[in-house]
Amino acid sequence: MSVILDPTDERVPLRRNLAKRPEMITGTVALLDISKPRGNVLLDQLESKLLEQLPDVKIKRYIKPTFTKPAPHELRKTIAAEADFVIEGLAD
Repeated sequence: MSVILDPTDERVPLRRNLAKRPEMITGTVALLDISKPRGNVLLDQLESKLLEQLPDVKIKRYIKPTFTKPAPHELRKTIAAEADFVIEGLAD
């Protein structure tokens, strides 16, 4: 019989507070494509829906060079400077 051991200690679960959420989405929304196949299709649909629902919001698109690594520091800095919200599109 095999035994699977979990190295995490959940006897005392961590309590985390959610970050305060804004009441409205305003300003610029960044859509980050992580470069997975068809992720752009998801983000195209999402962009369309966002603009339908929130016509005053500006959408900016960004793309990671590869999905196998975190976004490069410069890309993260650019997004942070240019956007008020970020939506990262995952697909497969």
